[in-house]
This record gives sequence, structure tokens and C-alpha cells, in this order.
Amino acid sequence: MASSASPSPSTTTTTTIISLRFSHVLRIDDYRSTLNGDGRRPSFDSRSFSAGGRTWHIRYRPMGSLVCPENTDSISLYLVLDDVVDEAVNAQATFSLLDQDGKPVHGYCRTSPLINFSALRKRGLGYGYEQFIKREALERSKYLRDDCFAVAVNIHVVKASARAAAVPDSDMHRHLDHLLSSGEFRVSGETFSAHRLVLAARSPVFRAELYGPMREGGRAAVIQIDDMEPQVFRALLSFIYTDVWPEMEPEDECAMSQHLLVAADRYGLQRLKLMCQDTLLMRNHIDTGSVATILALAEQHHCPRLKQSCFKFLASPTGLAAIIGTQDFELIQQTCPTIVLRKRESRSCHDANALGTDKGLLLAFTAHAPSSFMAGTIVVALLFLGFNYK
Repeated sequence: MASSASPSPSTTTTTTIISLRFSHVLRIDDYRSTLNGDGRRPSFDSRSFSAGGRTWHIRYRPMGSLVCPENTDSISLYLVLDDVVDEAVNAQATFSLLDQDGKPVHGYCRTSPLINFSALRKRGLGYGYEQFIKREALERSKYLRDDCFAVAVNIHVVKASARAAAVPDSDMHRHLDHLLSSGEFRVSGETFSAHRLVLAARSPVFRAELYGPMREGGRAAVIQIDDMEPQVFRALLSFIYTDVWPEMEPEDECAMSQHLLVAADRYGLQRLKLMCQDTLLMRNHIDTGSVATILALAEQHHCPRLKQSCFKFLASPTGLAAIIGTQDFELIQQTCPTIVLRKRESRSCHDANALGTDKGLLLAFTAHAPSSFMAGTIVVALLFLGFNYK
């Protein structure tokens, strides 16, 4: 078995990739002597040759390989990398049966995909074709002459160019920084910089104020934000840019959550609005010092879960008792127009016995329902101070 290497690389270069093509011809002399009649599977390796800076050989199995015991009537050909390296050796191989003029025979040309041969080498494998050609077809063809035939293996090696320049760091953020028109926002005398397009993309209200019909007289250099504290606007911007709950001190969380709830409702940030409600509910921020304010916020900004939790707190034995007669008690009546609290006398002997006194305090939450649902009022009577009302 003779093999002749004819390294004639045609190189195509780009800034980062080198593509090298090599051709190697494997000539099988005395073909019939390579066959084995005792049932064993003979295997022959060509002499090593260089291609793409690596060393290779071709494995010829005239009766198939052991990995495919059912293949006994086909010739197998494999390209094998000799070098054991850690880096990837990516190559594509084309196996072609040659005619008497040394030209590829149409119908007997097989091209592999791009393969990492170094990974196969570590497993002791190569890549090729188990059934390259039927022996019977070869023996009847004119391509087997004087008990000889030849196969060309074209190897296309693709590797990173040593001359490639280092990839520079991304500067997309600078491009976007110039693309997005920045704006200044003034809140209670403090100035904040933010991108108008980012705010408009995140908030339908900002979009209308900055780019829609709500915009007043062209684009102002400084946008005034009224009725908001600087620290609240800072937290609002943090959420707009990151979509996560803003960082804050634990002792400020209750008050900041209430302010952010107002801001979130104002600018149509429903996710932030739900986060504010969850923080107030899950962190037990509803207490005697905050229930009146939180109930007012829940009423004004349409937060039914928050409102229900405030009612539940007021219905507790100590909830309402602690705020009766205080400014918080008056705030509940003043700021929640759909809720009326009134004091009544308990005339029922049963009520008096239940309360342990001749007079009891009966609070009725009267929610005025829309006329489209029902007329009149819905009255939920609750007795507080730790007694049951029957």
C-alpha cells in the first residue's frame, strides 16, 4: 500500500480565520492481498503526512471495521489525526475514488461536515465512511486496474489566524449613550439625569408627557417633577432601569413603599405597584401607626388586597381600640369618602351581656356601591375591643 502526499495548500485568509486545503492520495497496490479469508477484519494505516500544521494518516479497512459487524462487504476509509492536542483541530475531509486519469469519480465522492478531530483523537477515533464502496462494485469497475486503485483525501483545515488582532472591548454603551437623548429632571430642587427614551419605553405616562400630546411647547431642557421627594424619584428611576426592587434602609421601607406606591400608580408601573403592596403586606408594615395612611392609599389608588388587610387589622381586638379618638381615626373618615364610621348604642340585652356593659361601640363600615350593581349601601357591622357580636 503506497501513499503519496501532495501538499498544495490554497489559503484564504480573513481577519480572524485561516482556511487551508491539502490533498493526499492513497494508492492501494495488490488489492486482493489485503483481503483476509479467515474471517478477521484487516486494517491498514497509511504513512503519516502533514496538513494544516498537523500530522494525519488514513485508515483503510477492506472488509469493514469491528464497530459495524454487519458490514462485511464494503470498504471503509477513515481520516485520523496523529497529534494529541488540547486545542480544537477543526477540519473537513472529502474522500474521492479516482479514475485512471487521477480524476474524482462522480458518485464516489463523500464530504464530511466540519469535525473537531482533536476531540476524536482523545477517544482513539477518526472520521470517515464505513461503507465507502461495495467491494463487488469496485471489483467489477474499471477503476480497479492491475489489482490497484487510488483514493484522494482532500483536507480542509480551519483554524484561528495567528495574525488576527485582539477583539476590542464593546463600546455599544457609548453609542447608545449618544443615541438616547438625555434629559434632566428636577425634583424639589434636586436634579436627576435620565434617558427620555428609557423612561418612555417603561412608562406610558412618561411616554405621553415626553413624546405625546401631553408634551407642552416643545422639548424642555429640564422637566419639573412635582409632588414627589427626591429620594422617591431616585428609587423610581432605579426600578425603571433595573426592573428590581430598589435598595433602601430597613427603617425607611414602610414609608418608602407607600411613597413608591403613589409614584407607581401615577406613572402606570403596575409591577412596581404590586411590589409595593407585597412589601407592605409581607413585611408586617400595617400597624396602629400606619393603618390609617395605608388604608387611605389603598382606597385612593385602588389596591383591594391592601384595603382588605387594613380592615382585617382594624377588626383585631387591639387594632381599632388603639386609634379611636386619635388623628388617625379622623384621617380614616376624612380621606376615605366611601367609608363612613359611626358610633351607635347597643340596645340589645344580648349585646350588653356580650359586651359586659350597658353600652357598646358598634362600628359600621358602609361602602356605597355603584348603582349599576346595587342600590343603597352595603353595611358590614363589626364589634371591636375584643368582644364577639352575635
